Amino acid sequence: MTQADKLFIETCKKILDYGVYSGTDENIVRTRWDDGSVAGYYSIVGVQNVYDVSEEFPMVTLRKNYFKSALNEILWIFQKKSNKISDLKSHVWDKWADENGTIGKAYGYQLSKEYLFKTKDGLKYMDQVDYVLYLLKNDRYSRRIMINLFNHEDLKDMNLEPCAYGTQWLVKGDRLNLILNQRSQDMLAANAWNVMQYTALLYIFAKLNDLKPGLFIHQIGDCHIYDRHVDIIKEIIKREPIDCSPKIEFLRDFKDFYDFKESDIKLVGYKSHPDIKNIEVAI
Repeated sequence: MTQADKLFIETCKKILDYGVYSGTDENIVRTRWDDGSVAGYYSIVGVQNVYDVSEEFPMVTLRKNYFKSALNEILWIFQKKSNKISDLKSHVWDKWADENGTIGKAYGYQLSKEYLFKTKDGLKYMDQVDYVLYLLKNDRYSRRIMINLFNHEDLKDMNLEPCAYGTQWLVKGDRLNLILNQRSQDMLAANAWNVMQYTALLYIFAKLNDLKPGLFIHQIGDCHIYDRHVDIIKEIIKREPIDCSPKIEFLRDFKDFYDFKESDIKLVGYKSHPDIKNIEVAI
């Protein structure tokens, strides 16, 4: 059983056993299914899952997860800093696209904005990603290496307010650790996806700075299972986890984050049960 399997099963069981149900009251539940009906859900508050990713890359084996697609999305946000769905290979954001083919002023848009930051050479304009990379090179033991996507000024112009909204990067010894703060988490549709993509980003930033990956800490405000997903989740967590130890291999050296390509990284040693097809996503 992988770490990811263990934490996924434990979290799902907590939600199924103790979760508070938000049902059909339209004054409480915002989300809808494609047919327009209210998407009720069971939820718990304040989940913290800690993954030691120094030796094992966190992959759920209970169903197939698509590492390359998750990597493509995180690079769309952090490297391309794009809000255009045409820049993304998968179709996970299609439902939130506007008539211009963008998701509004969310995610990558926020990371393209420049601010005046303090540097060793004085005040300089740069975006949040570049400032994180700057600090990891020049002040790596700082406790202020953070990114925040929840820009209140622009919330009205976002087609979906960021779920994964904040990161903090902490170097301890020779290890880079990452805390991901997430306001809301759909366990079936997004949990394994977010874990593998942000851990991949941790691996990339660690390699750029001659550091080793340490802990990935996933902090979730509202952690939930939608009502139409309950039976699927129960089926998944009954499966026997596969004994494997997924690893990440880098296929070439790179010294610049913007020179990194998806083909430069490889997931090895991963085995899984078949995927669950045609999962309905609430919007």
